[in-house]
Amino acid sequence: MKPLHLPPTDFDIAVARAVERHATPSREGMVRVLTWLADERVLYAASLMIWLGSRKGGRLQRRQADHVILSAMLASIIPHLLKHVVNQERPDREVRPPRHGIPKSGRAQDAFPSGHAMHIGAVASAITWIKPKAGPWIWSAGLLLAGTRIFLLAHWTSDVLVGLLAGVGLERALRSSMVPGSRRVRSRRNRDVGR
Repeated sequence: MKPLHLPPTDFDIAVARAVERHATPSREGMVRVLTWLADERVLYAASLMIWLGSRKGGRLQRRQADHVILSAMLASIIPHLLKHVVNQERPDREVRPPRHGIPKSGRAQDAFPSGHAMHIGAVASAITWIKPKAGPWIWSAGLLLAGTRIFLLAHWTSDVLVGLLAGVGLERALRSSMVPGSRRVRSRRNRDVGR
């Protein structure tokens, strides 16, 4: 038995019921294809491609790519650990037939947090920090992909929001220790200059 039980909020339930009312097999099928793009294996592969491509670049580029892949890896591990602690039923388990194309996702009690959303938050935050001009495109795509978890009733809305924020927080915590130019490195340089 998991030590913590986390019930969905009233807002979570209202969103899930609205999704269920409007679900159709064709809509759910399209969303299932989109959600696959946010799967941890796909994000690992994309992060690995960035990392491999960086090996021919300069030191900063290599360190930034190390940061992206480390963020992706930790954002994959942490949700699995949290799912061993938090017990929350997925919204798709409450859907009664006909399901109108709504699939059953993962283990029934593993709703919190959304691993897909945490991966997206960490990787999108890392990439947009490195390439700020890509930010609007990366975050638009990321929010769309994270939203698929809500429309498939794999997660409650709060699971997705917490996952995104946790991913961003994780990436930002790693950022200062991984990449030159961080606040810690700058403050150390400023101390050295003052001597």
